[in-house]
Amino acid sequence: MNYPVVLHPDKLLKKQAKKVEAITEELIVMLDNMYETMVAHDGVGLAAPQIGRSLRIAVIQADEEDDILELINPEIVSFEGETIDVEACLSIPGKYGLVPRHDRIVIRYFDREGVEYELEADDYFSRIIQHEMDHLDGILFIDKATRLMSEEEMVQYMEELEND
Repeated sequence: MNYPVVLHPDKLLKKQAKKVEAITEELIVMLDNMYETMVAHDGVGLAAPQIGRSLRIAVIQADEEDDILELINPEIVSFEGETIDVEACLSIPGKYGLVPRHDRIVIRYFDREGVEYELEADDYFSRIIQHEMDHLDGILFIDKATRLMSEEEMVQYMEELEND
């Protein structure tokens, strides 16, 4: 089942999401449906507030060949470096921005079985995780962007990067 994606400026996107207290069958179904929704919208990540649920949950799949990462109650344990790169968001269609993010992070989270993990991520994968975790804190990429762009401006920016 595909959920409708909550669009900016909906107030839910600006609220701190609630910690998951118990992993239930309903939550597992929601994770599956979040993944289907993300894929249907050509996304690489989706956080529960984006489907109207105030829960600290996100799903991520950076590439079709990658495993699906399901994050329940994620937290950043450590980070290093910073890079500015282009981001977009399913909740803010047609807008792009240059956003500073940590190059490398270590996160702690729970999976759908309730098992706690630590994961090290860098570069693009790290950026996706940080973007989705920001959603859980009511932070949107436009709040952090050093520059906002239309789709045309983003395409031009990317072409300029390729030519450098």
